[in-house]
Amino acid sequence: MVPHNDPTLLFTNAGMNQFKDVFLGLEKRDYVRATSAQKCVRAGGKHNDLENVGFTNRHHTFFEMLGNFSFGDYFKKDAIGFAWELITSPSWFAIEKNKLYVTIFNGEGGVPRDGEAHDLWVALGVAKDRIFEAGLKDNFWQMGDTGPCGPCSEIYYDMGARASDQGHADCAFPCDCGRYVEIWNLVFMQFDRDGSGKLNPLPKPSIDTGMGLERVTAVLQDVVSNYETDLFVPLIERAAELTGTSLTRELEKEAHAKSAASLRVIADHSRAATFLISDGVLPANDGRGYVLRKIIRRGIRHGRLLGYKQPFFFMMARKVVKLMQDAYPELLEHEERIAETINREEERFANTIDKGMQELDDDLAVLRGKGSDLYPGEQAFKLYDTFGLPADFIQDTLRDAGLKFDQAGFDRAMTEQRERARASWKGAAKQTANPAYQQLPKSEFEGYRQTRSEGCEVLAIIRDGQGVPGLAAGEEGEVILDHTPFYAESGGQVGDRGVFYSDELNSVVAEVRGCYSPVQGVRAHLVTAKSAPSSRTESKSPPYENRVGWGTHSSGDPTNQGGWALRVGDKVDAVVDTDIREATTRNHTATHLLHAGLREILGKHVKQAGSLVAPAHLRFDFSHFTAVEDEELQDIEDMINKEVLRNLRVETIADVPIDVAVNEYHAMALFGEKYGDRVRVVKIGDFSTELCGGTHTAATGEIGLIKILKEGSVSSGVRRVEAVTGEGSLAHFRKDHELEKVVSGFASPTLAQKARKDGAPSVEEVHASPAEALKAELEKKDAEIKRLSRELDQARMKSASSSVASAGENIQEVRGVKVLAHRVDNLERGQMRTLVDQLRDKIGSGVVVLGSATDGNVSLIVGVTKDLTSRIQAGKVIGPVAQKVGGKGGGRPDLAEAGGKDAAGLDAALGLVYGVVEGLLE
Repeated sequence: MVPHNDPTLLFTNAGMNQFKDVFLGLEKRDYVRATSAQKCVRAGGKHNDLENVGFTNRHHTFFEMLGNFSFGDYFKKDAIGFAWELITSPSWFAIEKNKLYVTIFNGEGGVPRDGEAHDLWVALGVAKDRIFEAGLKDNFWQMGDTGPCGPCSEIYYDMGARASDQGHADCAFPCDCGRYVEIWNLVFMQFDRDGSGKLNPLPKPSIDTGMGLERVTAVLQDVVSNYETDLFVPLIERAAELTGTSLTRELEKEAHAKSAASLRVIADHSRAATFLISDGVLPANDGRGYVLRKIIRRGIRHGRLLGYKQPFFFMMARKVVKLMQDAYPELLEHEERIAETINREEERFANTIDKGMQELDDDLAVLRGKGSDLYPGEQAFKLYDTFGLPADFIQDTLRDAGLKFDQAGFDRAMTEQRERARASWKGAAKQTANPAYQQLPKSEFEGYRQTRSEGCEVLAIIRDGQGVPGLAAGEEGEVILDHTPFYAESGGQVGDRGVFYSDELNSVVAEVRGCYSPVQGVRAHLVTAKSAPSSRTESKSPPYENRVGWGTHSSGDPTNQGGWALRVGDKVDAVVDTDIREATTRNHTATHLLHAGLREILGKHVKQAGSLVAPAHLRFDFSHFTAVEDEELQDIEDMINKEVLRNLRVETIADVPIDVAVNEYHAMALFGEKYGDRVRVVKIGDFSTELCGGTHTAATGEIGLIKILKEGSVSSGVRRVEAVTGEGSLAHFRKDHELEKVVSGFASPTLAQKARKDGAPSVEEVHASPAEALKAELEKKDAEIKRLSRELDQARMKSASSSVASAGENIQEVRGVKVLAHRVDNLERGQMRTLVDQLRDKIGSGVVVLGSATDGNVSLIVGVTKDLTSRIQAGKVIGPVAQKVGGKGGGRPDLAEAGGKDAAGLDAALGLVYGVVEGLLE
């Protein structure tokens, strides 16, 4: 449910997502038609059904989308025929034809009416009075502002009057009261919208259809609501059992009764949470993890609305696994991880709820102090969004407190948050593949067996998105060869770098800075052209206007062929930089060992969540709940380096059927990768087996040594390890040795006594390691600093206490109240509080104000004896005094504190105290 390599989507939300690149022309498959049952989530970004779930018959966060697809194969006639046969034939769904309606596109916005679809439906026997027409909003589909698009035809089912949300007894199609339910949408992709908005006919029209499993199940089981099908009833029953809700009593109430809705929410959200966690998503404060957290917490909250406050949602996940494991066996494999993740989130949410209630109580106290009766909507939304307090819960609390709720402010904050979420996941819309690449043949990749390929023909040159005939010296562009040894960036491994040599002169004509695949099978080399060869064989290439990639560009006159360093039709020798390739290869094989080592030491729940394989280092992201302990990292490092020392053969097995790779070789698939029907397996003894298209060492010994540099958090539930191999490890050890020399000069290794088993020191002594010596030296210095700090604090306190004796000189009576303002520099807040207590005790009844300046910063503290707090509050005294030193503060009626930045104004501030107190006593 996490879209692969698609930044435009938060979650997979339709069956066609996995085929998007095929429709866009960016990818080619080995097949031209497909059917699928796709797991989907609509709970964030543009497609967000979250707030409706539980309160309607057909909204869900998680659902399964059935679909059939044609990639330039069958089109409208067959798509309509297949659909009608499946749903009406007695051999298949056998749905009554007299309960079905269909819609077609009516022709709007300069797009013609889909008369062809109308006639095809009629030809199948659909009565004309059951065919309705709709406009762009409902019956025209497009992937984005540009790209494939076309009219669509929808099939609706009449659920009967019982399904009407508005109590309609005899309404007609297309009434939107809930009686008529869309069960299948057929999209006819026949246009390609360009940047100007023009619709151009697609050379190979395609088909994309979608049928919600939950909806068609309700139709086939003859129930009104999806929640009454066997997909949900067992989950609702389990939710009722766990929360102690009387299922019969609650579900006999009206459809939107709160308790019934809460049971539906719990059932639906448990499915979404279970599948999302199984697919590698973990609760977090942003992105996909934030949506998952909201789903889990919304489910927990509805349990609380039913009166149940103990953890239960993780047990709902176990029920989902039991119910769905036949169709999705991976759920059983991940069951413990799913349950643990949800249980942790339940515990965390319980804490958050308590904090939210405390925050709300504090806010209410402030409101009462201000004399206001309106609770700000923005503040309510913060409690809702950050602490998970339900809006109705907040409203009930405010009602009990006699306060009003700012609904408009809350709605405004909610809208702003949704806009931010939508913007953060809007991404860049994918475009149809550049025509300059679309018509090119596949580049034959020879890089698994060699790093130099001779006589490579330049099929095309792309510069600034256009095909050009050549590149002059210094110009940058993308070069497509008919065969190449250059690895294109994929699977976390960076693209190769190197050079192109001219075929006839063996001089460098281009530096290759990288390589990637703009469309499947085509490898684009990112090049900078060098100086042109001194001579050329002009008869080598056919006329430029007949070459692939021809176009106009500012590179110069196409007739001036000698001015180009590289041109279409040239033959070059493509040479990969072997030092960079070998360093990258070492890191890639090390990544496989690291992945296997992490799973062995930390557990089988560890899954790859991203990687980078570069020449200088490797980076590996993986799912794990907590930080990896130093001892665990050392165990992992030891384990994988033993595999390096064993010099195991790294076996690559090409062209393996995907089911054989997974079921017989037990190969692991990598995060973010797409796999075809046949794959490449990389096997390292019995230690690691993965699906991988990258380059690898022939044996593990070639890695040299793997050194883990650091481990840290990427996001909630995702950790990252960085490491180096080969020469990178050597460079790291050299740096460590240099550091060791510095440490030895600062903290010479001292003799450390070895302890006997009984704990008593032995006579035998050993030298401490540099790290141990440095640690001992730092601890010694730290202890010395703490001792000196204590002595300094004691001296300051003694000096300040002695000044208390003379403080009486500053006591003034203000309207019968003793007031003392006194300066005590270089004291910490805690010491100042102690002095205030001493002075309050000394004067018996009155106000004490102390000020201290330390390193240019000012601290102020006001103490009022208990007998005076009804007349004088410490917070009201400290406010105007703090302003004099550029600060502010607050506190309790008997004690308040403040800080400031203007030490020069401290004396004036203390002098102001007497007047402030007098003003309060008036």
